[in-house]
Amino acid sequence: MTAVLDHLAIGTSALTDGWDLFGGVLGGTWVYGEDSPGYWWGQLRFAAGPKIELLTPSSGPDAAFLERFLAVHGAGPHHFNFIVTDIGRTLERIRDFGIEPIGVNLDNPNWKEAFLHPGSAHGIVIQVAQQAGSPHAPAPRELPEPGPATSFDLIEHHVSDLDRATRLFQQVLDGRLEAAGDHAADLTWPGGNRIRLVREDGVPLGGTLHHVRFTRVEGPFSAQEEERAALLAKRLGLTVELAS
Repeated sequence: MTAVLDHLAIGTSALTDGWDLFGGVLGGTWVYGEDSPGYWWGQLRFAAGPKIELLTPSSGPDAAFLERFLAVHGAGPHHFNFIVTDIGRTLERIRDFGIEPIGVNLDNPNWKEAFLHPGSAHGIVIQVAQQAGSPHAPAPRELPEPGPATSFDLIEHHVSDLDRATRLFQQVLDGRLEAAGDHAADLTWPGGNRIRLVREDGVPLGGTLHHVRFTRVEGPFSAQEEERAALLAKRLGLTVELAS
């Protein structure tokens, strides 16, 4: 069984902020997206690292999960997604680890999925999915021309139980443990995808996404770009570190 960190999803009611930040400033390019029951989603990729997915509620009862999230938290990180080659085996691993997955849906042959509740997954929803094929849809008209290329090279996630969180991402989700200590652990997946777990006592639900880091492939960010990125990231409930 193989699991690979695929994307970080961000819930928002204002997609323009996400397009401007991740496309216009950070050079993300359109991958795909579409309407799903109750919400719309779209993904951008970078020179390396996981993709960013933007989620926004549409209408009807199926929008309730995302509307509740936005009402309680405002815009912000919603879930990590891991694409797996064998979701049946993945679910066995999750249960063997002592976590009962929720929202298990294996009916669609093109997209089988399950979730780990943030109370079990150190403060953030984790989605595992087995995918066959890709949806095809044109890029949104609001998506600007991409800025200079960047790599999405770090997600830093703070957790109260570093040992158990490390074992979840390593043993269940196939992360490669690159470095480990008393206060932090770095795990990687193919494609330059990296999560750093940092011990922090008292974080809600046992964890919180602290910040993400983007590194420009060539040249520095300008002061204007840094200011623009900080403003947009704040609107999206996210802290973004920019590196050259």
